[in-house]
Amino acid sequence: MLLVHPLHEALRELPLLIAVVVFGSATDNKVWVVAVVWVIAVVGVTRWFTTTYRIEPDPESGRVQLRSGLLRRSVLSVPRNRIRSLETEARLLHRLLGLTVLRVSTGQQAAGDGAFELNAVESSQVPAMRAILLAHAGQPTPSAAGPAPVPATVLARWRPAWLRYSPLSLSGLVMIGAASAAVLQSGAWAALQDSPMSRAWLDAAERFGTQLSTAVIVGVVVVAAVLLAVLRSLVTYGNLVLSRSSGVAGDVLALSYGLLRVREHHYDMRRLRGGTLRRPLLVRLFGGARLDAAMTGVNGEGESSILLPPCPRATAERVLTGLVADPVVVTGPLRRHGPAATRRRWTRAMMLPLAAGVALAAVAAAGELPAWCWPAWAVLTVCAALLAADRARALGHRVDRHWLTARTGSWEQRRYCISTAGIIGWTVRQSWFQRRAGVATLIAATAAGVKSYRVIDVPQEWAWSVAAQASPWVADSHWAR
Repeated sequence: MLLVHPLHEALRELPLLIAVVVFGSATDNKVWVVAVVWVIAVVGVTRWFTTTYRIEPDPESGRVQLRSGLLRRSVLSVPRNRIRSLETEARLLHRLLGLTVLRVSTGQQAAGDGAFELNAVESSQVPAMRAILLAHAGQPTPSAAGPAPVPATVLARWRPAWLRYSPLSLSGLVMIGAASAAVLQSGAWAALQDSPMSRAWLDAAERFGTQLSTAVIVGVVVVAAVLLAVLRSLVTYGNLVLSRSSGVAGDVLALSYGLLRVREHHYDMRRLRGGTLRRPLLVRLFGGARLDAAMTGVNGEGESSILLPPCPRATAERVLTGLVADPVVVTGPLRRHGPAATRRRWTRAMMLPLAAGVALAAVAAAGELPAWCWPAWAVLTVCAALLAADRARALGHRVDRHWLTARTGSWEQRRYCISTAGIIGWTVRQSWFQRRAGVATLIAATAAGVKSYRVIDVPQEWAWSVAAQASPWVADSHWAR
């Protein structure tokens, strides 16, 4: 860590370091550069000397404490019985030095000084520390005697074929856009305009035409976006293994992934409350899906909840079926929400084409309208109609004593499968337009995942009966009666 901390401090202060180098070069004063480099190195070394942690022995009343800082001392204390999950991470430099970053999660969102992170411990110590920190959740301590561990069952393993879903996101284009903006802001664009590449493009534009040359540039950008998206997915999720093990340590779900930056998550299956199948439009057209966990102590948004990245739909459904132990919940038919909900899908989708059509008609009556406007309006209308039909077809729910399932959306279609045992509250919400249409949105509150799961536009006379089917304690309320 005497090597890792200074390097990380240098990366963290990279803008300052670049500014000092530029200033030193402009003023021909190298002393500033050397001084700043030494300060960054000293700060990094100081972090190692001023960081200590302690794990108290009692798993129920004990605490885990982390002390850090030199000028501003910080002591972070976490009760051991509040620890919900552990995450390990090893970047390339950590792996070369045999180190691992260990993060402790209590189910609360924390960042900066509020995040409990041991950066870093020896990789050989991680299994023993994991067992100690999760002892209150059924994990054995290293000294506990017991039978030989049961081999883990692999639920899913990363396949190179999953990369075909990577270009169906906008991550590659975002990366190219960020790089282009950086080039423009740095002033390097003026230099590129006088480069041989720029002159070659101007010559090609004069020879083949501007439109053809522009089409070639667009094609190059698209190819670059695809390659960047595939490379990002490969580096992030390569070697992914999702496994489940049962034994003295309890029922544990383990997830590890990454090529250069290896991450590991261990979840207590007793905290699992279901899962979500996410199917963005383009991924869905190619038969893919993403699987997120609904688990207490795990944030339902972002990378921390992902069990499987975009992969074949059959794989995601098979894994979720194994976790909830009921195939009907995952792939079974859903109850439709009736004609009122369908009309709302069509009305909301067709408002934009209708307004655009009225505006075009007004412009055409007042003067001349370009010929391409009406074909563009027709394409917009067809796309809106397809969107409305897809959203109406997707809408539905299913409920019994054990599971609540709901499906909604088109741009990103989601199918929630939530355990009714984890639902702690219900809300029936109606906007003014919903009251006019006779429908309502039913919201199930839970401590897992995204915390609230919505069943959209159910007939208002169904709302409390659906809640009563899932939670018997609701049946006694006067709303359900």
